[in-house]
Amino acid sequence: MNRTIRRASVFTLLLVFALLVRATWVQFYEGRALADDKDNRRNAIETYAEPLGNIVVGGERITGSARTKGSDLAYKRTYTDGPLYAAVTGYASQAYAPTQLEGIYADVLNGTDPRLKTVTDTVTNGRAAPGDVVTTVDPAVQKAAYQALGDKKGAAVAIDPETGRILAAVSTPSYDPAELTDANTAGEAWTRLNEDPDKPLTNRVLRQPLPPGSTFKLVVAAAALEDGLYSSVDERTDSPDPYPLPDSSKDLTNENPSAPCENASIRVALQYSCNNVFGKMAVDLGQDKVRDMAEKFGFNDEKQDVPVRAYASVYPSDMDEAQTALSGIGQFDVTATPLQIAMVSAALANDGELVSPHMVSRVTDSGGDVLEDHDEDASTRRIVSSSTAEQLRSAMQTVVDAGTGTNAQLPGATVGGKTGTAQHGENNSKTPYAWFTSYAESDSNGKKVAVAVLVEQSDAERSEVSGNGLAAPIARETMKAALQD
Repeated sequence: MNRTIRRASVFTLLLVFALLVRATWVQFYEGRALADDKDNRRNAIETYAEPLGNIVVGGERITGSARTKGSDLAYKRTYTDGPLYAAVTGYASQAYAPTQLEGIYADVLNGTDPRLKTVTDTVTNGRAAPGDVVTTVDPAVQKAAYQALGDKKGAAVAIDPETGRILAAVSTPSYDPAELTDANTAGEAWTRLNEDPDKPLTNRVLRQPLPPGSTFKLVVAAAALEDGLYSSVDERTDSPDPYPLPDSSKDLTNENPSAPCENASIRVALQYSCNNVFGKMAVDLGQDKVRDMAEKFGFNDEKQDVPVRAYASVYPSDMDEAQTALSGIGQFDVTATPLQIAMVSAALANDGELVSPHMVSRVTDSGGDVLEDHDEDASTRRIVSSSTAEQLRSAMQTVVDAGTGTNAQLPGATVGGKTGTAQHGENNSKTPYAWFTSYAESDSNGKKVAVAVLVEQSDAERSEVSGNGLAAPIARETMKAALQD
C-alpha cells in the first residue's frame, strides 16, 4: 500500500471514529435534552396521543379530552366552566407550556409519572394510564366568590382554617382555558389575552402582591400583644393624633378625622382603622419585631407552594422610622397576595395556629389509589398564642358589628374582619385598592372559613372605594356559601 492510500485510510478512520464519538455523545448525553426540548413535536404527539387524566372539583371532573380531526395530535384538553376555575386549573395547551395545576401535575395527568406504571407497563415500556388531581375547592364557594366579584378586577380566596383546604380561588377578569388548548387556534387567543391591559392570565390570588393597606394592622397588633407592648386589645395606647412621623415634617393622619383615635386601644383602633395608632405601634416595636411576626404568618417566604408556587409577600428591611411607621399601616414597600392576607385571618380563626394552605386534596392513579395525600400531610405551626388569637378575633368582631366592616355581617354566624384601602400610584394618584379579610363561624353547624378579597379596580367612583364598600360584600357572599350545611 503506497503512502497516499495509507494516509487516506487513516484519515477516513479518524473521521469514522469522530462520527462514532459524536453519535455516542448525542445518544447518551444530549438525547434527554433533545427529547425534552419544547420544540420537539414528538413530545406533543406523545402527550396528546391519549386522553389526559382529570382535575376534580366537588367529586366532578371539570376537565376532559376531545378527539381532534386532521391533526397528528389525537386529543386536546377540554374544560367545564373554564373561566370559573381558570385560577385553579390553569391550562394544558398543545402550543404552550401548561400552567397552574395542569403544569404542576402534567406528568400525572399525561401518564408519564413513574408512580403510575404497572408491572405490565414496565415490561412493555408502555405508557401508563393517567392519574387524576382531586382539589380541595368547594364548587358552591367558588361560584359565590366568582359571581360576587362580577366584572371587577380582583381576587377572592377562602380557606378552611382548621384543615388548610383552599375552598375557593378566584381571579378576575378570568379567561377560558379552552381557547388555548388547540395548537391551530391558540395563537390568536394567546396574543389577545397577553395584550389585554387587565391581564386575565395573571393569577391575582397567588401571583400579584400589592400593598395590603390596613389589613396589615392585624399583623402589627399581633406583634404588639405577643411582645407585651400592650397587655390586651382594650388597653389604651400611647398614640397622638395625628402622629408626627419621626425625622419628617409630615404627620400620619386618619381617614376619618373625627374618629376617636387619640390613644385608642387596639380594639378601637381596628374598629376605626386608626393609622396613628398602628404607625406609632410599628415604630415602638421596631421593624425587626414586626418583620418577625409577619414572617411567622408567611411573609418573605420564597417557597410558598399550595402546590402552585405563590409569589412572596414582602415585609421590607432597612427602613428608617418614618418608613417603619408607614409599613405599620400596610404601605411603604409592604406587599401581599390575597392568599397571604387570608392566611392571617385563618391563623387567628384557628386559635393562633396556621395549617398550611393547599389546593389539592390528593393525587390518584387511574384506579383511585392515592399517590399523594395533601390533607394528611398538611403541616401546622403556631403563629400566636391562643390568648392573642382570641383577643384579635374579638376585636375583629367589633369591626364588623360596629366599625368599618359592617357590610360583612352575616345572620346566623359570628363574623370578624378588617378593612383595608391601600394607596395606589405616586401621591395616591390612582384609584386605591380595596381589601377585606375576615373569618366566620356558623352558629348552627360550627363550620369555619377565612376569606380575603382584593378589588383592584371597579366602576365605583374614587370617593366610594373602600374595603367595606367594595370588598366586604364579596367576602360576605363567599363566607355565606362556605358555612352552608
